[in-house]
Amino acid sequence: MTNISVGKMGEELAVDYLIKNGYKIIETNRRFSRFCEIDIIAVDKDTLVFAEVKTRSTDICGRPFEAVTKSKYQHIKRGLFMYLQENPQHKKFRIDVISVLLKPELKIEHLKNVSL
Repeated sequence: MTNISVGKMGEELAVDYLIKNGYKIIETNRRFSRFCEIDIIAVDKDTLVFAEVKTRSTDICGRPFEAVTKSKYQHIKRGLFMYLQENPQHKKFRIDVISVLLKPELKIEHLKNVSL
């Protein structure tokens, strides 16, 4: 399995997870620039959620959350503000990180309102 296919599978699992937890998916893989792509934009009650999904086949090289660097976080924030300029009706928003670990068993963790 390639890194791209692992990532795509993780994003699909994260979308399913969010829907099962009452989120409304607005967009996936929204690109704002060469450096900025938001994996999932969703609504949780009255809050706009910008979710970064990190997927790993195993945790041998660390947990998926650990792959969200300060630089990646800054890119997400840049995309978030671009989206809000296009959609000013949204007043409440947050950044979440969803970790998907595929083996030894599927494990999804969701950190809400992340900041670095």
